[in-house]
Amino acid sequence: MLPAQLADPTVVRGLLQVAAASSLAAVVLGLSYVRNLDLERELGGAFVRGFVQVLAMGALIGVLFSIPLSFSAVVLAGMIAYAAWESRKRGDGVPRAFRVSLTAIALGASVVIVTMVAAGAIESTVRNLVPVGGMIIANAMKTNSLALDRFKSEIESNRAEIEALLAIGVPPRAAASEHVTESVRASLIPVVDAMRTLGLVYIPGMMAGMILGGANPIYAAEYQFVIMAMIFAAGGLTSMTASLLVGRYAFTEAAQLRRFEESSPTVVSALRSMRR
Repeated sequence: MLPAQLADPTVVRGLLQVAAASSLAAVVLGLSYVRNLDLERELGGAFVRGFVQVLAMGALIGVLFSIPLSFSAVVLAGMIAYAAWESRKRGDGVPRAFRVSLTAIALGASVVIVTMVAAGAIESTVRNLVPVGGMIIANAMKTNSLALDRFKSEIESNRAEIEALLAIGVPPRAAASEHVTESVRASLIPVVDAMRTLGLVYIPGMMAGMILGGANPIYAAEYQFVIMAMIFAAGGLTSMTASLLVGRYAFTEAAQLRRFEESSPTVVSALRSMRR
């Protein structure tokens, strides 16, 4: 006998829609296999993992809405920590990637969340704070991942040039500045493109949902822009913070460029590295 929530016709219809979306994802995995891209495991794993995680969140959402407001800070802090743990994988090999990720995401997301709660754009209720805060944290994580990935590739591709500059006495910050700047620019491309096409190409689901729910269309548009501005600000702060930190940690105290050695850190080792 299925629980009442699972037996809901809406849930059953949703499963059919999930099956349709999954078939499209299967096409992508098939193309990856045919073209020998060797991405099936990563893409398939991310797809299945995302489905399981979002279902788990849906099942727990009622519990989240019943907790005291003060506990929402604990939930958001947990989201930031997990986002940093996942994001640092894109910069595997970059010195202190977890510390960089945790600091950058925490700063970018928390500044925006606190400011917008104070301004009244995010209601100080669990029902609003957790979902909107999670959206901001998720986008900060994406920006941080792109920044780390691009910084890593920029440094590795131009290592000889950077070391030559260091050899003639150029300060580390100046030797890597061009590559740090490029990593910031690359990481902000998605959010900048989304802002440029907002309302013309990109019509966000939140705005559409508000209109369908009976909200004033103009207010729905205004609030959607506020959301996009929050995402833009969090992404910018995150990317710039990450770039400053990686630009510092990439060099030794003797002004030598560190080797980027990939590893598989555990949670314990990552926490220990935070103290160094």
